Amino acid sequence: MTAIERSRTVAVVGAGTMGQGIAQVALLAGHPVLIYDINATLAADAVGFVQDRVERMAAKGRLDRAEAEHAIGRIASAAGLAELAGAALVVEAVVEDAAVKRALFAALEEVVSPEALLATNTSSLSVTELAAGLAHPGRFLGLHFFNPAPLLPLVEVVSGFATDPAAASRAYSTVLGWGKTPVRCADTPGFIVNRIARPFYAEAFAVYEEQGADPATIDAVLRESGGFKMGPFALTDLIGQDVNEAVTRSVWESFFRSPKFTPSLAQRRLVQSGRLGRKSGHGWYPYGPDAKAPAPHTAGPEDAPAKVTVVGDLGPAAGLLDLLEEAGIAVTAVEHGGPYIQLPGEGQLVLADGKTAIEFADVVYFDLAFDYRGATRIALSVSEDTSERTLAEAVGLFQKLGKKVSVIGDVPGMIVARTVAMLIDLTADAVARGVAGAEDIDTAMRLGVNYPAGPAEWHDRLGRDWAYDLLHHLDERCPGGRYAPSLALYKLGYAAGSEDEEGADDEAGETA
Repeated sequence: MTAIERSRTVAVVGAGTMGQGIAQVALLAGHPVLIYDINATLAADAVGFVQDRVERMAAKGRLDRAEAEHAIGRIASAAGLAELAGAALVVEAVVEDAAVKRALFAALEEVVSPEALLATNTSSLSVTELAAGLAHPGRFLGLHFFNPAPLLPLVEVVSGFATDPAAASRAYSTVLGWGKTPVRCADTPGFIVNRIARPFYAEAFAVYEEQGADPATIDAVLRESGGFKMGPFALTDLIGQDVNEAVTRSVWESFFRSPKFTPSLAQRRLVQSGRLGRKSGHGWYPYGPDAKAPAPHTAGPEDAPAKVTVVGDLGPAAGLLDLLEEAGIAVTAVEHGGPYIQLPGEGQLVLADGKTAIEFADVVYFDLAFDYRGATRIALSVSEDTSERTLAEAVGLFQKLGKKVSVIGDVPGMIVARTVAMLIDLTADAVARGVAGAEDIDTAMRLGVNYPAGPAEWHDRLGRDWAYDLLHHLDERCPGGRYAPSLALYKLGYAAGSEDEEGADDEAGETA
């Protein structure tokens, strides 16, 4: 389906920050643009704001002067909905109230042609519900831009139950032509990003509630070991605790209170106390001129062991072998058994697998890293039965590799590992349910929330059984359904296993 012609008008209803951003994107793509708001003064101001931004872009050399002048002349405010009659696309960016939006679109249908596309920028409401009662629901869809719209590339193109595939394709092509990166998505609670991202916040909050670690330490581990740009505590302070919790609660309610999306009681208390984050001066962290950011727990210096024995295949942590040898630690490899690193004091260093250290005689668990070579911090988990010597050797080993070490409580799955496993599981389930393709989900999570890798890519890197096994162990220790691996994840591992077996059979045949 071809994109909407650049000569056709794009109308934006709602003159707030998001409406202005969407208008600017369409304007710089070459369309005439109309901004309408029930408050005519706000609409006129919004036009001025967009024109000022275009002018500044030209002044800084980011936009050709002649192009800027043409763009400034193509945008105007509308005094009434009737002026939007010629629009080929109307994008709504008003208050997140279903009744308000439905009334608006009912009124728009009386004005625009039946061929015009109607789109909502909602981030949490059902596109299907908003289309209910429309005379032409097939041309209605979601275009979920991310703030700030002119800068962030991702747009979720959401098809409701009644959306015509041709309309979705036309919108997709149009947004692609605007220089954005669109992803296709079915109408599901949270769409892609706000659905898949829930564990990034939820697991961090759960570790905190389980007294496993403090917010600063959890944030540091997810950044410096997991490769995430911001930790969830700092990020929700930036977003606003009330906003983030409202999205979480909306997704949870929409999924009939599934334990997979259960909100955090600790975050609820934060909201109830008025500690909403940066905008209120205090959230998980204090803010203001005299505020002092808390430091993450970092272990003191310890001596590194001179030698270790690596038993079995360390899987996602296999890259540690090269790092150990480069650091001058002698490594003896034992092919069978494990997987773990045997320390000189007979303790074992084990990659997080969803079990707890208390279950074993003398074990230190270490967390998953996105890239062990690039990681600057590693988390270790111990129980009261872990010997002081084993912990000291484990700390010293990672310090010898140039890592800061954070020691946390005996939390199954630790921090990065359980977060990534849950992201992988929700992605597998979403793909199996037709919410979106794995590639679109990966793209959405990289561009929408700056993840270092998409969950499907992570699954491929970590191995077909890694996430399933970790969640299975977690579910045994924390029953209730939250960590129960999905059938989709089970099937995904089984299918990959079948492919491996077929490949092995083919190789055997060729050799024979």
